[in-house]
Amino acid sequence: MNSNKLETEKILEIENLTVSFDGFKALKQLNFSMDAGELRVVIGPNGAGKTTFLDVITGKVKPTEGRVLFKGRNLRSLSEHKIARLGIGRKFQTPRIYLNLSVRDNLAIAGSRGKSVFSALFGRGSTAERRNISSLLETIGLASKADGLAGLLSHGEKQRLEIGMLVAQSPDLLLVDEPVAGLTDEETANIGDLLLALAESHSILVIEHDMEFVRQIARKVTVLHEGSVLCEGTIEEVQSDPRVIEVYLGQQPEMQTETEMPVETVREEINAQ
Repeated sequence: MNSNKLETEKILEIENLTVSFDGFKALKQLNFSMDAGELRVVIGPNGAGKTTFLDVITGKVKPTEGRVLFKGRNLRSLSEHKIARLGIGRKFQTPRIYLNLSVRDNLAIAGSRGKSVFSALFGRGSTAERRNISSLLETIGLASKADGLAGLLSHGEKQRLEIGMLVAQSPDLLLVDEPVAGLTDEETANIGDLLLALAESHSILVIEHDMEFVRQIARKVTVLHEGSVLCEGTIEEVQSDPRVIEVYLGQQPEMQTETEMPVETVREEINAQ
C-alpha cells in the first residue's frame, strides 16, 4: 500500500446525503469525507442517524438524495454484496461468529474468498494463507485460543475475533459499530489497542458512545445530530464545543456562567452519556 496515496486520497466522500423514511428524514443534507489511512470516530446522541449513516455506506439503505463515493466511485446503484466486494467491511454491534467452530476456523472461513466453506475448513490451505491466519491471531490477541471453540470466548474476545474476521476479508475500509458496548474496562482497552494497531495499515470508521474509549483511539471526531454533521475536530475541541454541550445536555450554553457549569463538569456529563 502506497503511503503517499494514503495521505492524499479520499477513501470516502458523502455529498448532500438525505435519507427519508415515510417523510421522516433520518439524514439531512449530510456532508462527510475521510482520507485513506485515517481512523475516524463518529459520535452523537441517540437518534442522530449513526446507524443509517453506516447503512447507506454499505448499501443496506439507498439515499433519497445525494451520493456516497468510495475511492471516487458512486455506490448508489450497487447492491450490498457488490459494495462489500469493492472493499467495504462492516462489523455490527453484536458479534456474528461461528460459535461451534474454532477461532482459527472462523478466520479461515472469513478469508476464504472464492472457496467453499468445506474447502476452507478441511482444505490444507496455502502456506501464505496459514501464515496470514497465524499473524492475524497474534494481532487480535487470540493465538493461545486458536484451536478452542469460539463459543467459549468472553464477550470482549468475541468482539476481537469478529474484527479479525473482518480484517481477514482484506477490506480497504473497516466500519466498526460500537465495538465496546458491554465490555469491561480491560476488554475496552484491548479493543482500543487493536484498532490503533490496525489503523497503521487500514482505513477505519468507528461509531461509538463510550467517550473514554473515544479518547483512547480518536484522532479526529465527527459529531452527528439530527441527521447532519454538527462539528468535527479533536476530542478536546468537540467536548468543548458549545453546540455539542447543548445537544448532549439540552442546555443553552450561552446562558450558563462559569460558576453554574464549569467546562470540566460539562465534559464529565458528556462522558456519562
